[in-house]
Amino acid sequence: MRRLLASSLGLGLIPGRIRGSDDGAGTFGAALAIPLALAIDNLWIEAVLVVIVTGVGLWAAAPFAAGDPGWVVIDETAGAWLAVVGLGGWPFVVGWLVARAADITKWPPGVSAAERLPGARGVMADDLVAGAYGLAAGLLVAAL
Repeated sequence: MRRLLASSLGLGLIPGRIRGSDDGAGTFGAALAIPLALAIDNLWIEAVLVVIVTGVGLWAAAPFAAGDPGWVVIDETAGAWLAVVGLGGWPFVVGWLVARAADITKWPPGVSAAERLPGARGVMADDLVAGAYGLAAGLLVAAL
């Protein structure tokens, strides 16, 4: 059960099955955030669900956290979903893209530090920090 949830319902396992490598699996997990966010048209319900996915991710990723395998992508799902909570249109697109870029490159302050936290907290935290940057960028675009 933990493996299924940690892989965002198996999405994180797809690249390994197709190419024999987990490279790019995070984008599969982050992509799951798109239909989830679009399906829910209530800011508060969406925010609560992001918190629930984060909690599930902490539990599900715990046994696999030592090596942070690429197929563990529930962290990308939670972070990308956080990046688009309450957004629509171009702000949604910008939020998602900024979150992915921040997670992949680790350039914004705090993302790398969050990744160094021990265990499942480190697995989840860098994506949530990246998601917060994405949300801030999306809100900025929405305000303009």
